[in-house]
Amino acid sequence: MMKYACIFMMLFIASVSSAQTDPIPSMAYDVGALPVLKDSSRYRIQIMDGHTPCLSNLEVHITMLEPGKSAHPAHRHASTEELIIVKEGKLKITIAGKTKTVGSGGVAMAMPGDLHEAVNESNQKVSYYLLKYTKKRTDSTIENTKAIASILVDWDEVAVQENEKGFRRQHFNQPTVLFEKFDMHATTLRQNQVSHPPHTHRPEEIIIVTKGHIEMQIGDTFQKARPGDIIFLNSNVPHALKNLSKGECEYFAFQWQ
Repeated sequence: MMKYACIFMMLFIASVSSAQTDPIPSMAYDVGALPVLKDSSRYRIQIMDGHTPCLSNLEVHITMLEPGKSAHPAHRHASTEELIIVKEGKLKITIAGKTKTVGSGGVAMAMPGDLHEAVNESNQKVSYYLLKYTKKRTDSTIENTKAIASILVDWDEVAVQENEKGFRRQHFNQPTVLFEKFDMHATTLRQNQVSHPPHTHRPEEIIIVTKGHIEMQIGDTFQKARPGDIIFLNSNVPHALKNLSKGECEYFAFQWQ
């Protein structure tokens, strides 16, 4: 019996080790089904934390702050970029000495080495998505003269472009410190519209649904998502997005290469 118990334990450890080394899977994450965690300064919903073929680490979570609270003191990362998208409420964000209070749909992006912090100075709760990512084979700040500076932009400050399927807000599409190109935009898709026919591309991609209900084709599966949910797409995975709402849907989409 002891022999079989040892064999079982070895197989269990091997399976856990293998799971830990697997990349983040392509899927729609049902944020409403995930637990809400509490620490000394905030509530948090952990969505993903692992690696991808391109990234040594990708962490995505939702932070919820009570009035007067901040998740962390002002801090900086040597080799990690950080992206904040405000989900609800108003958040005061400071990056590299520049301060701005942004509301729902507001975006902040801190480049490596820039001191930054986020504080809820309103009298209501605020929640925001936080994404931290580090490129593989990067262990210190990279000099990239073509990189955009850290940004702070509210939803209404981004130009709106109409097309045959809806509207598009292009936040940026240019190099960052870590990447040759980082494309971030918000799409408004009219009822029954499909964003694109099923397609693939080399860059990995994240989609955050902010309004309406959608169906996401990921490979051979069809997964539904609602406001607040996040979709991760690995490189070269066939995908397409359809609006299932009675009206418009909206979502952020960003990819890096």
